[in-house]
Amino acid sequence: MTCLLMKAAELAQLAMMLEVCAFPKPGNVDRCHDYRDTRLEHFLASTIFARPALDEAETGKGRIGEIIRHAVQQTNCHSGGNTHFGAFILLIPLVYGRSIKGAMKAIEQTDTSDAVAFYRAFSLTKVHMCSEDELDVNDPKSLAVLRDREMTLLDIMQHSAANDMVAREWVTGFPLTRRGADLLRQFGNGRQAIVQMFLTLLAQEPDTFIIKKHGIPVAQEIMRKARDVLDGNETLENFDQDCIDKNINPGSIADITIAAIFIALLEGWEWDS
Repeated sequence: MTCLLMKAAELAQLAMMLEVCAFPKPGNVDRCHDYRDTRLEHFLASTIFARPALDEAETGKGRIGEIIRHAVQQTNCHSGGNTHFGAFILLIPLVYGRSIKGAMKAIEQTDTSDAVAFYRAFSLTKVHMCSEDELDVNDPKSLAVLRDREMTLLDIMQHSAANDMVAREWVTGFPLTRRGADLLRQFGNGRQAIVQMFLTLLAQEPDTFIIKKHGIPVAQEIMRKARDVLDGNETLENFDQDCIDKNINPGSIADITIAAIFIALLEGWEWDS
């Protein structure tokens, strides 16, 4: 079976698996290393357990916010914590629409029920928003604010876009996802193409997950080090170890990498070389 004959849900699972198995990806769980509380097996388990939600997205009949909530529920069955929440935010509309254009059309049709379902999904994760944010998912009053203002899920992403590059993909038309898919076709087939794409995106964009945990200067330093690796002035292995030692995890770039792999697979990119 070629990838072109696979279902969109299967391609999404394949994208999730290929991302976590590609190595080394500086700072992230992969075949080379785990985190203290989250292992490679947790990511692979989530890849399997997400299938019902991905199938639901492929039918195009459910609400995007509710499908994201289902994906979080279905993968919240191990001790490894949140593994793919950001990836689901990107993958669900992409699987739903079978393309970036189709995803944007679906996103534009989200409503307040999607926003409420998304907040309920968010509350199931260990991810926390800024405590000063009036729409903090950890504050029960936020759901009332969503309903009173009749905010859609797209409105929520617009609210978050300035500080979250995954949300920004929704608002701006998935430009980094598109760039990553194009880079994969440029770099060729297999694991090394994924690592090269990940590094290239990391060198070009400050990872907002790093910013939230460590601040802007650290994210900018990681960009510089990624450029050093690409320019041959630093080894990938040293960069990876430095990130691990300092607990620096480019998690948002990893989420976008998954979405980019999915789009590339959908368009015929060959992962097996």
